[in-house]
Amino acid sequence: MTAFTVALVLVVAAAGLLRWRSPAWYWLTFGVTLAALRVLIRYASVMDACGLTVPPSRWRLALARIADRPAPDSRVPRILRLRPTRTGLVLRLKLRPGQDAFDVAAASDRLRHSFSMYGVTSREVRSGVVELRLTGYDVLKRVQMPAKTDPRPMRVPVALREDGSVHYRDYRAVPHALTLGATESGKSVYQRNLVAGLAPMDVALVGIDCKQGVELFPLARRFSALADNPDTAAELLDALVDHMQGVYQLIRAEQRISVAVPDADIAADIWDLPEELRPVPVVVLVDEVAELALFANKEEEKRRDRIITALVRLAQLGRAAGIYLEICGQRFGSELGKGITMLRAQLTGRTAHRVNDETSANMAFGDISPDAVLAAIQIPAELRGVAIAGDSTGGWHRIRAPHTSLRQAVNVCNKHADRTPALPVLEPFRPAVAAPPAPRVPLSKTAPVTA
Repeated sequence: MTAFTVALVLVVAAAGLLRWRSPAWYWLTFGVTLAALRVLIRYASVMDACGLTVPPSRWRLALARIADRPAPDSRVPRILRLRPTRTGLVLRLKLRPGQDAFDVAAASDRLRHSFSMYGVTSREVRSGVVELRLTGYDVLKRVQMPAKTDPRPMRVPVALREDGSVHYRDYRAVPHALTLGATESGKSVYQRNLVAGLAPMDVALVGIDCKQGVELFPLARRFSALADNPDTAAELLDALVDHMQGVYQLIRAEQRISVAVPDADIAADIWDLPEELRPVPVVVLVDEVAELALFANKEEEKRRDRIITALVRLAQLGRAAGIYLEICGQRFGSELGKGITMLRAQLTGRTAHRVNDETSANMAFGDISPDAVLAAIQIPAELRGVAIAGDSTGGWHRIRAPHTSLRQAVNVCNKHADRTPALPVLEPFRPAVAAPPAPRVPLSKTAPVTA
């Protein structure tokens, strides 16, 4: 056996071991080169087999007849750019006349098999230009967030998408969101990532956790207000409505409406105000919304109506005042009573983890995307944390948040506890946090007195 053969065997064995133990490193060392060559070599035949070609134009056919040459072949979309990434390839295509971006999206599964990739997704960049994201391996099996993300004010990287891109929770673009998921589906981990991402920002966190606070109270050092029962939650939501009215009065006083002021400088929400006058934005996290909507007697029914009314008012009017809702629950249907569907209609962002039945998935996506409903009910039980994220536009993605333990989230909140704003209207609901325990001093036994 020659030295070249031995070296080749060692390289192949190393590649196989790397692909098994660390798919990400295999992709960066071997996979990206092999995949790029495979795509370029097979491109024309794959496009033809997938029906993504157009017949030659009339003038080319006429030219071939005049020159007595064979008819030209069908034309494939032109490759504008092929760019490798840490999880796959990005292929940008220029469509031919007569082709549509929907044709490419419909053929994405066939392209995945033909190019031997793990996944293929497409999106229209602009008219006539489509971008294919080819994923080289299962990025959701072991989530590793990229070292560099693009966080902005009120924009938090919370998960990884199946195409390898980062999924952001952007509160300024999508003010209110609904997160559904069965028990042990990974909903709490998603919420921890959200809190950990918001902790370093200038934002007030308000929590409502009616499970006696077992989920949110460990993170209390970073919360401006917390409620652990429906009675306190009703009072807290009323205080938030009062705070919202006060913010609107401030905006009204600072609108600067005059002939000399350009339209772009007129204040219509808190982000149009000068930084020194801008109130701190508030994110309200509701851990289990059903606990706020259930009642057993007349008194509890009055409290329930008061809570839902306050939530609906915050969802309808809170965006301009910088109040954003993050509502979580196992179910969120009309069986929770009047006002629930009105509230759900205001929750633009939708995220569904594994659900127990199709009805629960319909509560999240039935009114925006039937395909997302089908994807949500197909999440296996062993893949905790995998979720479907969608919005009112009908688009959806399969995502998975990196595993964050409660201790890690607590450490992040404790580290940024000094950034917790004190809002006077929420001061009665400020969690009482005990000081960190002092280190224990070992007691020494007194030595006996010797004569």
